Amino acid sequence: MIFIIILFILFLDQFTKLLATKNLLLNQSVPLIRRIFHLTLVRNRGAAFGILKNQTSLFIFASLFAIILIFWGLRKNKYKKYSLYPVRNIASAKGCGKISNGVYSISLSFILAGALGNLIDRLRLGYVIDFLDFRIWPIFNVADSAITIGAILLGWSILITRNRQG
Repeated sequence: MIFIIILFILFLDQFTKLLATKNLLLNQSVPLIRRIFHLTLVRNRGAAFGILKNQTSLFIFASLFAIILIFWGLRKNKYKKYSLYPVRNIASAKGCGKISNGVYSISLSFILAGALGNLIDRLRLGYVIDFLDFRIWPIFNVADSAITIGAILLGWSILITRNRQG
């Protein structure tokens, strides 16, 4: 299940970036919903909000580090119950609890797929292709959305787990 989620998001990210590069000129903006949502092709050589421009090596290293940590997190999460509510397993070897549920695994898979999608761009092109433009927010892509959704799910999973622990 997790592998399918990762592959689907990665495919969707790379496919939509391919469509954007084939159908839009650089910096061209095509309104889909006037003044609300446009498709605008840009080359992002930095991070969100354009910070740390032209630091490709730093982003590649950070992405690889994050990907390794996420693989480790998925591997450590042995109980793959795909429920909507986080649970704790307090029967670990050292007596420490760990988050062990479907939301946790799904959140990590979203973050992993997003990180891989943007890493592929950085390795292949030296920049990330962004094209989703809501006009009031920086232009982004499917991988960025996956990372954001994954981070929100992960935070929710941790918060609910802690609240249930008392």
